[in-house]
Amino acid sequence: MRIDPVQRQSVISLASTLGLTAVGFLSTMFFTHTVGLSIMGAYYLFVAYFSVFNLIGDGGFGGAAVKRISEGKDQNAYFTAFLVLRVMLLAASMGFLLIARPYLVDLVASGAFPWLVLALIVSVFTNIASNSVYGTGKVGVNQIGGLLDTLVRIVVQVAAVVLGYGVAGLAGGFVAGLLVSGLFNFRFLELSPAPFRISHVQSLFSFSVWTFLSASGYLVFSYADTIMIGHFLTDTDVGTYRVALQLTSIATFATLALHTTLYPKVSYLGKQNDLISVERALARAFTYSLLLAVPVVAGGWLLGERLLYFFYTASATAGAAALAILLLVQVAHVFMFLQTMCLNALDRPKDSFKVTAIAVTVNIGLNILLIPAYGIVGASAATLVTMVLNAALAHRALSRSIRVRIEPLAVGHIVLAALVMSVVVAAYSFVIPLTNVFVVLGAVALGGLAYLLVLLKIDRGIHDELKELVGKLGIPWPGVL
Repeated sequence: MRIDPVQRQSVISLASTLGLTAVGFLSTMFFTHTVGLSIMGAYYLFVAYFSVFNLIGDGGFGGAAVKRISEGKDQNAYFTAFLVLRVMLLAASMGFLLIARPYLVDLVASGAFPWLVLALIVSVFTNIASNSVYGTGKVGVNQIGGLLDTLVRIVVQVAAVVLGYGVAGLAGGFVAGLLVSGLFNFRFLELSPAPFRISHVQSLFSFSVWTFLSASGYLVFSYADTIMIGHFLTDTDVGTYRVALQLTSIATFATLALHTTLYPKVSYLGKQNDLISVERALARAFTYSLLLAVPVVAGGWLLGERLLYFFYTASATAGAAALAILLLVQVAHVFMFLQTMCLNALDRPKDSFKVTAIAVTVNIGLNILLIPAYGIVGASAATLVTMVLNAALAHRALSRSIRVRIEPLAVGHIVLAALVMSVVVAAYSFVIPLTNVFVVLGAVALGGLAYLLVLLKIDRGIHDELKELVGKLGIPWPGVL
């Protein structure tokens, strides 16, 4: 294809992330209707605990390996050092897990504990293969591996749920997806074992310390609320909160795709001291992330309660208030995620950790204070406050290296188009009551079309870039646009 590498990898990454999001939505809807919010809540707790102990097993060396391998020097030596360190850390992770076992009452009672042990073992292989492939710049391969992970996981989970295996079936599917993803990435792994020196280990360690601490902070944002809701409330509350959070996740799949694509590119540009290109790339990434996030927030405020009702059952509407707040979280997430990505890619993980550590401390305190008093609404409010704080602190730190900016004209056009879309959706809802899922989907489709038409009409820059990209992909550009 006549597309430059960053555009090509962004398209692959975006398509993969869109596929993951779509499949994830459909499967969660099926599981929620089939096994209920309580079983889903127990599964979400399994995933949360896996993330905690997998982070211990990774120790930050995964991100360090991506960074060092992406720099292009001594790649095989860094790969081998990473492999050895990752296997050694598995033992530490297992030790912590066995010590914590008596306190993981819900996990043991649901029968998911053995699956957690197996998942951590399999994740070592998958982590080594995927991070090494990603570090060599094969972003598309890594993204397809992630897509396979999701597809295999869901196929196995659906079969297991139909057969009545409940939480154990969901956890078993999780393990199967990990294994297939690892095997796929391993197929494209071109690095091979090679002698390494203590200097390679030291180099990985110098970076991993701060990436580990930063990842720990991000993990708090991702799962501390889930674990604390499970502690203070019920599995049903966990399920309600997580499905509401999932519904908002569509706002940031463009951000996730850009993060994956830009990290190795920014790392390389930083090594070349081409900071002007980094500034331009970050500003454009903000624009294309908000391109989706802003209309999703507006549409979610108007249609969120109905979407929860039809997609996840009537019980899920208890999460409507939390959903409204979590939509704003995703906008703050755009700025937090991309700015901390740049800090790490520019070899400033220490600064990334510092800003995250402050936000994490506030997050834990607010969760402990607000969840018992306000339930899942308190959890979402705590997440919003700390996500905004983290984004602001990351902006301050990154501004010492580059000029962090948005593209005001393009962002203004996005907001204007979203406002027009909101008027159209509100008018539609007033004329046609939202009494069934097809009417609600019609509102979503009409709003999306109105947003796209208005945006492409008033912003020629976005219009021309998208038209050029679509043309390079061989897809006809609609005459109406």
